[in-house]
Amino acid sequence: MKKGEVREGTVERVDFPNKGVVSCEGGWCVVKNALPGQKISYRISKARKGKAEGRLLEILEKSPLETGSPCPHFGICGGCTYISLPYEKQLEIKSGQVKKLLDQVLEGQNTPYIYEGIKESPAPYGYRNKMEFSFGDEVKDGPLALGMHKRGSFYDIVTVRECRIVDEDYRKILGRVLDYFAERKASFFHRLRHEGYLRHLLVRKGAKTGEILVALVTTTQEEHDLSPFREALLDLELDGKIVGILHTKNDSDADVVRNDGTEVLYGRDYFYEELLGLRFQISEFSFFQTNTYGAEVLYQAARDYIGPLGEDGRGKVVFDLYSGTGTIAQMMAGTAKKVVGVEIVEEAVEAARKNARMNGLDNCEFIAGDVLKVLDEIKERPDFIILDPPRDGVHPKALRKIIDYGVDRMIYISCKPTSLVRDLEILLENGYEVERATAVDQFPWTGNVEVICLLSKLRTKQNIEV
Repeated sequence: MKKGEVREGTVERVDFPNKGVVSCEGGWCVVKNALPGQKISYRISKARKGKAEGRLLEILEKSPLETGSPCPHFGICGGCTYISLPYEKQLEIKSGQVKKLLDQVLEGQNTPYIYEGIKESPAPYGYRNKMEFSFGDEVKDGPLALGMHKRGSFYDIVTVRECRIVDEDYRKILGRVLDYFAERKASFFHRLRHEGYLRHLLVRKGAKTGEILVALVTTTQEEHDLSPFREALLDLELDGKIVGILHTKNDSDADVVRNDGTEVLYGRDYFYEELLGLRFQISEFSFFQTNTYGAEVLYQAARDYIGPLGEDGRGKVVFDLYSGTGTIAQMMAGTAKKVVGVEIVEEAVEAARKNARMNGLDNCEFIAGDVLKVLDEIKERPDFIILDPPRDGVHPKALRKIIDYGVDRMIYISCKPTSLVRDLEILLENGYEVERATAVDQFPWTGNVEVICLLSKLRTKQNIEV
């Protein structure tokens, strides 16, 4: 295998995340966005000691597993990977990926863990409650586009008027916004030249409440009267109801949604959503699980793993680390003496405090700061710890402090299984074992999956330094 070499082969399996594995002379190659059973051509981009990485060039033969995609953008848009497969087959693939990763790291456990498979999303289509669309063009100097990045491209944008992971309200809003600015020949922000006006369209909708928040993100390089834009949106016939239209300025050179100032064009700058009987106020940039009904499955599974927290009616102290807007913390507040949430994003912490007050919960404390530093400042000691870190997992030094608490049990919720297993290795070395684990399909048709692990402390083991 040599770099630059073009080969053909059949994908044997898909490893996390989106890595199709192809056997070839002298070893094997992983190719992103390939499905099991597909015959593909690919170009080797890296090769070393029988292992290689390749770039997908062409699908020569479809997989016998494929039944056709309900989305006309599939294969062009970079959003979905598995939408041409039956949903049950996607679940099987993701569950197998998670079990393989867990089996590899938990092989040396004294007690076998229980893997409970994967829990499906209650709504496999139209499940997203947040979408961040980008402005651009599909080809150089082409017409204005609004949608997702083209598969394998950083610059090209595919207009996704028929996207299936959102409901009809999102599609109507995207179409109206694109047509509005295309008619006015408004410019988009060029990522190389750092010139132009339109950057992103952020749409958030409460699955339970139907409330919709729309945010147009632009630079300040041009001035536009956005009153007609506001009226064009409010004139749409939607199943939900627009409760806020925002104009957010962002003059950063980086291709990210950043807030350099927000003007409320209509209504309010937040919307409400409900989750397992609790109500949450969510703003433009607040973190909230992007699949509301899937989040209920995820959090209910976590709650079942945790079980009763009460002890002689007194309850226990729970640490919810990387707590976001405090969703998990508030769900545990009913059975805990006190819940302490720690989150580095100050806006999320403010939202958590507001939501706790709104839900009548007075035993929740939310602290803004880095978990690594904040743990040194908290006086209470936890009886139970919930970890729900970002994709990169827990900082090794923070994990050392978490281990030093010596709690009997903890829950680890992960949106990136490869980061999870890295942290599990350290936890296992320090006297913890995984009792139970399950995957949850929070992101149907994509390569992403959530995993929940219940860990318990083995008192007979002597801790080893990280």
